[in-house]
Amino acid sequence: MVDRTVPGPTDASVRRALHRAATGRALDVDEAAALLAARGGALDELLDVAGAVRDAGLREAGRPGVVTYSKKVFVPLTRLCRDRCHYCTFATVPHRLPAAFLDRDEVLAIARAGAAQGCKEALFTLGDRPEERWPAARQWLDERGYDSTLDYLRACAVAVLEETGLLPHLNPGVLSWSELQRLKPVAPSMGMMLETTATRLWSEPGGPHFGSPDKEPAVRLRVLDDAGRVGVPFTTGILIGIGETPAERVDAIFAIRRAHREYGHLQEVIVQNFRAKPDTAMRGMPDAELHDLAATVAVTRVLLGPKARIQAPPNLIAGEYDLLLRAGIDDWGGVSPLTPDHVNPERPWPQIDELARHTEKSGFTLRERLTIYPEYVRAGDPWLDPRLLPHVGALADPATGLAVEEARPVGRPWQEPDETYGGRTDLHATIDTTGRTGDRRGDFDHVYGDWSEVAGKVTAGGGGGTDDDLRAGLRLAADDPAALLEPGHADAALALFAADGPALDELCRLADDVRRAAVGDDVTYVVNRNINFSNVCYVGCRFCAFAQRERDADAYRLSVEQVADRAEEAWAAGASEVCLQGGIDPKLPVTVYADLVRAIKARVPGMHVHAFSPMEIVTAAAKAGVPVREWLTGLREAGLDTIPGTAAEILDDDVRWVLTKGKLPAAAWVDVVGTAHELGIRSSSTMMYGHVDHPAQWLAHFRVLAGLQDRTGGFTEFVALPFVHTNAPIYLAGIARPGPTWRENRVVHAMARLLLHGRIDNIQCSWVKLGDEGTAVMLRGGCNDLGGTLMEETISRMAGSGNGSARTEEQLIAMAAAAGRPARRRTTAYGSPRS
Repeated sequence: MVDRTVPGPTDASVRRALHRAATGRALDVDEAAALLAARGGALDELLDVAGAVRDAGLREAGRPGVVTYSKKVFVPLTRLCRDRCHYCTFATVPHRLPAAFLDRDEVLAIARAGAAQGCKEALFTLGDRPEERWPAARQWLDERGYDSTLDYLRACAVAVLEETGLLPHLNPGVLSWSELQRLKPVAPSMGMMLETTATRLWSEPGGPHFGSPDKEPAVRLRVLDDAGRVGVPFTTGILIGIGETPAERVDAIFAIRRAHREYGHLQEVIVQNFRAKPDTAMRGMPDAELHDLAATVAVTRVLLGPKARIQAPPNLIAGEYDLLLRAGIDDWGGVSPLTPDHVNPERPWPQIDELARHTEKSGFTLRERLTIYPEYVRAGDPWLDPRLLPHVGALADPATGLAVEEARPVGRPWQEPDETYGGRTDLHATIDTTGRTGDRRGDFDHVYGDWSEVAGKVTAGGGGGTDDDLRAGLRLAADDPAALLEPGHADAALALFAADGPALDELCRLADDVRRAAVGDDVTYVVNRNINFSNVCYVGCRFCAFAQRERDADAYRLSVEQVADRAEEAWAAGASEVCLQGGIDPKLPVTVYADLVRAIKARVPGMHVHAFSPMEIVTAAAKAGVPVREWLTGLREAGLDTIPGTAAEILDDDVRWVLTKGKLPAAAWVDVVGTAHELGIRSSSTMMYGHVDHPAQWLAHFRVLAGLQDRTGGFTEFVALPFVHTNAPIYLAGIARPGPTWRENRVVHAMARLLLHGRIDNIQCSWVKLGDEGTAVMLRGGCNDLGGTLMEETISRMAGSGNGSARTEEQLIAMAAAAGRPARRRTTAYGSPRS
């Protein structure tokens, strides 16, 4: 490895940094790195500062002087791995193992033995995706009917819950957003060590992570963020002494702090010292020195603050318990009375009584916790899946969230909670009269993450191009509008998005000419009813004013019968479509989606069911533990006709993660919608604009839609959705702008017509968001469709739209007439309706 030694910090710089830390001032990277060098009296002073920060946090948490640990068993599900970390003895090769994986009975035997000794955690540790490297792993899974290691892990976690009552903590390595969604219902917590953010240790030959695809820091940072987006209580940490510089070590701590500030999900941070092992490529590296470990723990405590839970593994510290407690830890991690530390097998766990004595000797009390930390136990939603509540509740003290030490795990069914319906079920009607109870949720200050971190991720767009670009764009709009999507014409397209004055008028005229040639003059609409069957949701989308906590005054959840009643009422009123969407409600059983469709079809067989956003589909499939294709196939068999292409917002993750926090990534949206199309389930497409976005992201969004339409041909229409800002959290926090300008509304609708020409014929404008007069203007600038009568509309109205929640056919016809156009009723798929 390259020698990257640099002169250490001076005594003066260490003293300055200590003074800033002692007076509670924020440290920058250089100051934090200087503190890593503190030794002697300076180290003692640093430990005092860190210990005081820790003590303040424990007092605030209501458990002063309490240091925790988890009583666990270690389940090494597989020791095969596709990575090649140069310090690891856990990963091995197939011929050194009796089998590629522990079988289910072996897993349960370990868990049962742990339960008999009072353990409450089953720590699943395994290599990353071994089937992608080792044919033996692939064969083992195939022979038992598992598609992947993660599928088998999920099945084993359910077995442990149902047959032993131990709480699984899963450490399967790198996971995608969708995989985290699939595993969250079976484990109260998960984890993955960040280890380091030093990319060179992964990318350069000789580095400890060279040849290990899952150790790329950018990949692991994405996992930290995705775990927060999914709402998983997550464990992470750093590994020190593997060749990183002090600045690189501090950078990793700052990265952890950034992720936690944004999502609030990092339940503990481990600071682990490297210990060299025989038979590894790094066997000659010196162990991380214990005073270096103590300084790093103390700096981590100072940077992460009093609320952080910081751990050092007690079997790796050579008996220096007091040193690490002085440095600011408040947790010893998982300790097993039964199984060895399979990652560090040469370092046995201390006996729990011994650990308690050392902890007490330093002035603290040792208390048992669960694998999920007390703060998350007590919070419940959104951190714990309802199917895990009985298992966690049986072992947790409801007052403190800590473990009831004398409790013994007992297997319990892993099943859906009892269905509960009710709340403000008349909101669809009273939203237009009495309105919403307040302008924001009760958990506004913390559910969306640290607003300053969110604001820092907003990116600015570029300029609007030159006059030459604008003229070139108008020429293309007239001669070959779809060519504006090509990368070579990006400057022209962006210039058109910036058009104003006479140029904007010309753009809208051209768009309307294209509309006339593509679909004629008829303005179409559908007679339909929106049914939002639940507004309970904990995803935390920052633009959404519809979502409520279950205990909020405006929260509600409709029963299957109530939804079927509303569909029948709509049919009697002449509707041909019902559109069903709801919040990502953790208390809804996964069966409810198909049950809703079947109930509607049973009541009114001729009703077109247009239902469930891609977000609803992907989360329901994950909870059910089945692929999206299988889930959609089941819905189609139940009678689902089409799906709304909502939850798209902007299909650019840079803006998406600012706007939505926990919603599905753009790639997952494309996968769900594309899969639906392949199954013959068509969809609409949408874009919500005018918040923290800019035209380059609009253009990228249209390219994604066009590419998917080229592949599947499944889109029926495009709907432009202006952001309604009034009650939107991200606007109330001062980050989003107050919706699009009038110019932007005109340009987005016109550009949609031009960019999607030849791919998507129908361009819809939303009267709910634009109002009647605004809608008429859009109809003169490229649009040909009004959407539906709706009969009820709660989402935009909760956000503050002032345009009502229903229109009659006569009112829609009048909107078309105001644009000088005839109106024609249609079906959802743009056919002719029943007589």
